[in-house]
Amino acid sequence: MIGARFTALLRRFGKAREAVAAVEFALIMPFLLTLYLGSLELSQLINVDMRVTTIAGTVGDLVARSNGSISATTLADYFQASQAIIAPFSTTGLAQVVSVVTVNSTGVTNVLWSQGYNGGTAKTAGSAYPGPHAIPLAMINISKSNWVIVAEASYTYKPLLGFFFKSPFSLYHQNFYLPRFASKICYNTTTC
Repeated sequence: MIGARFTALLRRFGKAREAVAAVEFALIMPFLLTLYLGSLELSQLINVDMRVTTIAGTVGDLVARSNGSISATTLADYFQASQAIIAPFSTTGLAQVVSVVTVNSTGVTNVLWSQGYNGGTAKTAGSAYPGPHAIPLAMINISKSNWVIVAEASYTYKPLLGFFFKSPFSLYHQNFYLPRFASKICYNTTTC
């Protein structure tokens, strides 16, 4: 008796068309919600990554435009002003470094001066420019017997929601520039 009732109920449910849309919506809603929240999280990550790229490019370009020397105050102003680019995200995890590197005629690099900001570790003056983010060979070939400005920006991105990306991402970008007006750029008129 119970088996026959259950079978009849299943047949009636299978033939019913009144709530098909609601059932389909209930089945597809978790997938759509996951897709929406995941794309929101990913778009935020891409947005922050583009901002970190812009910060490295902006600071490096400003230093490359210096005419022979740059003061500590001016460089600090560049670092501080570039933090506005990351807004509305927190500037807590944003570290920056600018280095001026000499490249001799054989392609050997040597750090002339380097300054870090907000936790960025400056390179050691007088040493070869270190890896793993070394200067690319094409840039070394272009700048033989000249100087290269290396601007680095790194940022620890904490996921917006934490549903899909659980741990923070380390974002890093590095830009290279040749001095625009002078053959070399001194720092604070003493490091040259």
